[in-house]
Amino acid sequence: MESLQNDLLDHVCCIIENKLEESGDFERFYESIIKTFYKKELKEIEEETITLLNNKHYYAMKKIMIGSGIISALLLSMGIILKFMHMPGAAVGIFTGVVTFSLIFLPLMFLLKLKEKESSRDKILLGLGSLVTILISMAILFKMLHWPYANMMGLVSVGILILIYLPINLVTGIRNPSTKVNTIVSSVLLVAGCGLFLSLAKSPQGSKIQYIKTTDYFIRNNRLVQNELQLLVKSAGKTESNSTSAQSKNILALCEELKSYLLEKETGLKTLDADFINKQAWISETYASYYFEPESEEFKKLSSLTDMIKQYNTSSKSATAIPEFSVLSDQNNDRVIDVLNNLVQIELFVLQSELSLSNL
Repeated sequence: MESLQNDLLDHVCCIIENKLEESGDFERFYESIIKTFYKKELKEIEEETITLLNNKHYYAMKKIMIGSGIISALLLSMGIILKFMHMPGAAVGIFTGVVTFSLIFLPLMFLLKLKEKESSRDKILLGLGSLVTILISMAILFKMLHWPYANMMGLVSVGILILIYLPINLVTGIRNPSTKVNTIVSSVLLVAGCGLFLSLAKSPQGSKIQYIKTTDYFIRNNRLVQNELQLLVKSAGKTESNSTSAQSKNILALCEELKSYLLEKETGLKTLDADFINKQAWISETYASYYFEPESEEFKKLSSLTDMIKQYNTSSKSATAIPEFSVLSDQNNDRVIDVLNNLVQIELFVLQSELSLSNL
């Protein structure tokens, strides 16, 4: 760059003119001065100048990267401390810290570091490393906040790390004697880290066993409802029906309707029996909020169920009242099995209340 040559020459001349003594050695003084303009080679000045001209926002991006890194670290630390102390604001701090780290700090760091890499291998490894770090941090965030796709992002990140990043880094690093040892050590650490990370996740077989136990537990509880219902029918046959039994029938019918809806969405069957394993119809860890959109008809039925329980407790003459609890929590972190068990408990309370009334 001719303009850079002229500017640099003018700058060197000014320094020599101001600092070189009249009897000084020009050649030796020039050599000592010119070395202060670079670290290894003089062409570094031109390379940096071209970078700054092509990337006018380089320094702004660098400042934002540093600021976002400090802010994310502070927010994440604050959120973790508040979480351990069970104080409000923990979720906000963790969420904001991880999002700032993953979506601002890491992308900016990748863009700035990318300009420093010359070989395609280094650029690919830098991109893969940044992607894996973003996926892992977001997976941890989703897991802590009980959001979906957390396990998927975690497994994808480990897969990229083991199947793509590690082979490229290992093959290219071992060929260079100067990086051979560091490559082997870093590869061992990566494999060990991925192994420890995967050890925290459930295996497919372990998840299946847990789903089978959960489903069997629900079926046994549901049988208790049927047994209580049979006792109520036998007892009600001896007494006249009243307005309270009509309310109880409506609550029981709505609970059964909601249970059938959830089971059909989750397993494809409206009812489950002892043969559910052969049918491969078990209840998994799906969040119930998937099936209860805020404006859906089923969500409105949940709200009407709450109102029906309040009316029942007000008008019922039984000493056994139905506990008024939320079938689906406001945090939307309830699983399908949680909502099913809540509905079963409501039915059991209603049946016990009706049995106590029938025995008066």
